[in-house]
Amino acid sequence: MTVKRMDNVLIVVDDLEAVMAFFIELGLAFEGQTTVEGPSVGSLIGLGDVRATIAMLRTPDGQGIELDKFHTPDAVRFGPVEAPVNALGLRRIMFAVEDIDAVVTRMQAHGAELIGRMNYENSYRLAYIRGPEGIIVGLAEQVG
Repeated sequence: MTVKRMDNVLIVVDDLEAVMAFFIELGLAFEGQTTVEGPSVGSLIGLGDVRATIAMLRTPDGQGIELDKFHTPDAVRFGPVEAPVNALGLRRIMFAVEDIDAVVTRMQAHGAELIGRMNYENSYRLAYIRGPEGIIVGLAEQVG
């Protein structure tokens, strides 16, 4: 048995509206939002009685980002918001983009912080930005 595909990545957030707006500005499409709750949801994810708002976003090629705002139990912050890229755990999500300079400029106008840029050989231009709640997003533009 092998993996068929990746369906989505989950990001637990405190300010659902700000994070949603950030990813929509980046170019993801909003698919919908709902609230899930109850002991069956809690038993699925290993918590007690749960109530959470879920927003689904999708990249142009169909990859999903799920944003969850927990109402009960309260979300737990594990480490600082501005954790460095080398902190253990999932640290960034990367997107292929066109015109990386325009994307960085647009995202900075919406509050993103530029962490750094580089050219990787003659293949890619890369940039890391930090969005709401310290979320790190990598941007890659293929060149040549």
